[in-house]
Amino acid sequence: MSAAPGSHILTIVCPDTTGIVAAVAGHLSDQGIFIDESSHYGDPETKRFFMRTRFTAPAAGFSRTTFAAGFGPIAARFRMEWQVHDTQVLPRVLVMVSRHDHCLNDLLYRYRTRALAMQIPAIVSNHMDLAGLAEWHRVPYFHVPVTADSKPQAEQRLLDIVEDTRADLVVLARYMQVLSPQLCARLPGRVINIHHSFLPGFKGARPYHEAHARGVKLIGATAHYVTADLDEGPIIEQTVERVDHTQSVDDLAAVGRDAECITLARAVKLHLDRRVFLNGRRTVVLR
Repeated sequence: MSAAPGSHILTIVCPDTTGIVAAVAGHLSDQGIFIDESSHYGDPETKRFFMRTRFTAPAAGFSRTTFAAGFGPIAARFRMEWQVHDTQVLPRVLVMVSRHDHCLNDLLYRYRTRALAMQIPAIVSNHMDLAGLAEWHRVPYFHVPVTADSKPQAEQRLLDIVEDTRADLVVLARYMQVLSPQLCARLPGRVINIHHSFLPGFKGARPYHEAHARGVKLIGATAHYVTADLDEGPIIEQTVERVDHTQSVDDLAAVGRDAECITLARAVKLHLDRRVFLNGRRTVVLR
């Protein structure tokens, strides 16, 4: 979806206290800025405050420098970490994949139809299987093989590609390699993974076989930020689907593939829309 000219998103994280919403709304109003949408949340456990405000700049235009100068005293008063994003500047998303193509195919379709407002400067894979799909979509494809011995060099190559493509976000669309703690530390809050299970539970390489053996009635998928703790990163989005005893392993896998696609797409969109805030081991998602 295309963004309206002059549309910006202001994101704020700070210690929770009274008067934040009034101060922000009052300042924007004083500047002749129209608030299109605003949501906020104060976490009673962490005592942190999260706010997302989408606004339209006045007809005279919008200057980041002028806005920062005027908003600075408010930010200092409430000890804010804040950013303002121009919605017409599309985030650059690097996609990583191995051999399973369903999530990549879904993301590329949503990218091509502009259902996801992003640019895909490159696709990185440890196999060559999906190079043709990338070529059809006219997206550069980088083959970076990974072995136990070459993993450090492969991860450095990945970091070089991230830098060269100026990627804002990395999406693991069924990339079947574990990222090292060192790599995770270099890209905090910038890597999203889709896990083929409703976490926590049925972890490992054969979750549908385990689920089938247990006779589960729900299966699902989990999209989360990647951290050094394998599959324990802050959860962004989850989907569950009801199944029953009549369905085979292949049936469960088919349901799971659909769940993975929609869950990952929703998580990416939430991130692109600046709706996801890290809150320790959890996330705050302002819908």
